[in-house]
Amino acid sequence: MLKKQVRNELDSILNDLKVNLSNNYKDLAHDALKRLHATLDAYLEDGTLKEKDYKKYKQIADDYTVRLADYHH
Repeated sequence: MLKKQVRNELDSILNDLKVNLSNNYKDLAHDALKRLHATLDAYLEDGTLKEKDYKKYKQIADDYTVRLADYHH
């Protein structure tokens, strides 16, 4: 089971990403996405995040990566 603190941090980053997208803040949305990927990788590496939870959040991050692929100035 995912620790509450870890889930809250990941959900907070996702929320930042969604808010920035809805407000059309492209650079901030890209920054939040990079932060999400980095946080996921760091938590997987140090064992804080289990493979199952990692895959769940990684899929969400990958979906946003595809969505933001053509999202630039």
